[in-house]
Amino acid sequence: MTAPLPQISVVVPVFNEQDNVAPLVHEIVAALRGLVPFEIVYVDDHSRDNTLATLQALKAEVPELRVIRHVSQSGQSTAIRNGVKAARGEWIATLDGDGQNDPADIPKLIAQRDGGAHDVKLFAGWRVHRQDTGSKRWASKWANAIRARMLRDDTPDTGCGIKLFERAAFLDLPYFDHMHRYLPALMQRAGWKTVSVPVNHRARSTGVSKYNNLNRALVGIRDLRGVAWLITRSKRTATEEL
Repeated sequence: MTAPLPQISVVVPVFNEQDNVAPLVHEIVAALRGLVPFEIVYVDDHSRDNTLATLQALKAEVPELRVIRHVSQSGQSTAIRNGVKAARGEWIATLDGDGQNDPADIPKLIAQRDGGAHDVKLFAGWRVHRQDTGSKRWASKWANAIRARMLRDDTPDTGCGIKLFERAAFLDLPYFDHMHRYLPALMQRAGWKTVSVPVNHRARSTGVSKYNNLNRALVGIRDLRGVAWLITRSKRTATEEL
């Protein structure tokens, strides 16, 4: 008897997260096994530590786990997109690979989807109580305020890694590096609605962050201008077949 196709594909991009892989995989399994048919798609962004070896070993005990590896380091947005393209589920849940997102929140997002309107294609996590350094919280607050003013996407926390979205809607969005930070605005540009859902946030237990506030700010300014331009140039209309 063949296993049913997954309804949910959990996509996790990782780079040098060898100590966070196993705990997070087991948490995903605990949150979803018996609730919904699912798969876990890890995308290793050409890690230099034992992340890939750990993932390969885990496949023997977690049949839902699939592993994709970038042949060269390409960044988080590319890893997410490649994971979504490889996924078999109609809906995608994403998590950051550092363990700060709580997989136990995925059922909450699924429940929001099941009780929501059909034109809501993105349920975005909202880290109400962030467990980051003061400088990161300040930088995020500043960046969110600027983004909200420029894009008017009505999203309090666009940088949260845990999200649930329709695969087809995501793949219809324009692709560019760092696009994962602007999914609410891009989904709304495409004509869909988005909902922010309060979720748990945890302190990083091991490893180090791959980003710093200056890098985020410099890249973010350029990206914001680009997304704002995309929004002004968008045009949508209903169609009918005759």
